[in-house]
Amino acid sequence: MNCSLIICTYNWHEALALVLSSIASQSILPDEVIVADDGSDESTAKVIMKYTEIMPIPIVHSWQEDIECRIPRSRNRAIAKAKFEYIIMIDGDTVLHKDFVKDHKRVAKKEFYTQGSRVLLQSEFTKNIFKEDIFKAPYFFSSDAKNKLNMLRIPIISKIVSYFKSQNINRIRGCNFSIFKDDIIKVNGFDEEITFWGREDSEFVQRLFNIGINKQQLKFSGIQYHLHHKERTHKLENDAILSNTIKNNILRCNIGIDRYL
Repeated sequence: MNCSLIICTYNWHEALALVLSSIASQSILPDEVIVADDGSDESTAKVIMKYTEIMPIPIVHSWQEDIECRIPRSRNRAIAKAKFEYIIMIDGDTVLHKDFVKDHKRVAKKEFYTQGSRVLLQSEFTKNIFKEDIFKAPYFFSSDAKNKLNMLRIPIISKIVSYFKSQNINRIRGCNFSIFKDDIIKVNGFDEEITFWGREDSEFVQRLFNIGINKQQLKFSGIQYHLHHKERTHKLENDAILSNTIKNNILRCNIGIDRYL
């Protein structure tokens, strides 16, 4: 099974360089990387060009004009460009364990949305990473990270956990998931009527639930390390859109990925 790894980014080229470096070190490489760029400046393009020359797989820079927050549009355009059947999506501030791609591909199933987890790195530890310009995962017993159980890679337990399916909309994370491209198209991708940050991932997954797709949890595998930054607050308007999708059993968004296919 071939896969496209999509990275969502916006104007943090130092973090993107660490993420691309972690992709280059994967035990199993994706078949292509697509950078879904919501309008970053030239610094991001330079980082992508550098890794295009280093990595043995194609890197596609899917850039759009910087007009406020248009994450759903950026994701849809990148997914539409993907050449391969399976999509793994991460954020441009999440450094990957060397077996990240391997773990996502191992549990891939048609009509399933796979939700991964993340290790939350602390502020001082993140600052030191950028000072040294190299990523080293924190020790389990250090105070450098939260969500420490997510640091443990135990494939046997991970396999057991993946048997449990749900349609629980809580704790959806757009920074670490995978799904077949065909299943994304069924719900018309991400809703581009959401033009503020937040809930665009939950609303997308709720439509997947509405057509009968289940969620499987990727625990003790598929590890990613989230670089510390100031958290943003989502808009209440986005809560209303999500509530409407749940209440009215919305299956497809009106403005979505079909514009690019």
